[in-house]
Amino acid sequence: MTAPQPNVTRNNAADHNDPVASRDDEETVAAAATTMTQWRGNTVPEKEAKALRHVFDDLQDHFGYQRVDPRVRFNSTNLARLGNGRTWFSDLDFTYDIKGDQCNLAYIGMDVCVDLAPKLVHKHGQPMLKDYGKSWVYVYLPQLTFDKFKSYVKFGTGWDVSDEGTVFDPNRDTVAIEAKMHHESGQPKPSFWAAKEKEASAGDMSFSRIGTVQDVSSHSSQQRIHRGVGIFS
Repeated sequence: MTAPQPNVTRNNAADHNDPVASRDDEETVAAAATTMTQWRGNTVPEKEAKALRHVFDDLQDHFGYQRVDPRVRFNSTNLARLGNGRTWFSDLDFTYDIKGDQCNLAYIGMDVCVDLAPKLVHKHGQPMLKDYGKSWVYVYLPQLTFDKFKSYVKFGTGWDVSDEGTVFDPNRDTVAIEAKMHHESGQPKPSFWAAKEKEASAGDMSFSRIGTVQDVSSHSSQQRIHRGVGIFS
């Protein structure tokens, strides 16, 4: 992963310790952080809206098979160890390099397959996969994509990613991950979007929201494995 080259103007200002230029840069950053704008009906800071459009609307810089390396840095927050185990837990946020502008966001995208087929697995008469399709689903991704993701975590935070909670399928060379979903009252449930024209090129493709993931998984016609871009926090 290569770092972007700073522009000449910024280098000159730094070399001469120009206090006016430095103050102007700081004021520009502060203004961008406090200026609010609309994104999908929500009022958010302008810089966050730029990152949201980049990831959600334009589907840029997400992890996938035969895709270029995403221009994003992983950051670790709230690192803590629960109990006396060897595993530490942390939240992640992400800094995207959008044409030289560093924009922070709490979301990352990956090419995945989402399994919305009903799970009726029982053991001794008791359901094993409780609340499947409501509070969690399986998502599948290539092992190479998962390894790339882990390498970004290692590079950005210095920590290795545990494989706990994942299942590797050597026959298909894929990894299954349990993806948790908001489902309680008052929580924003994850949305499910479908391409309007599947044959459109990437630059011309548009999407329409057909409901929440929970809604879609309840329709028999949609109870199958869907391939697309999953966006995770």
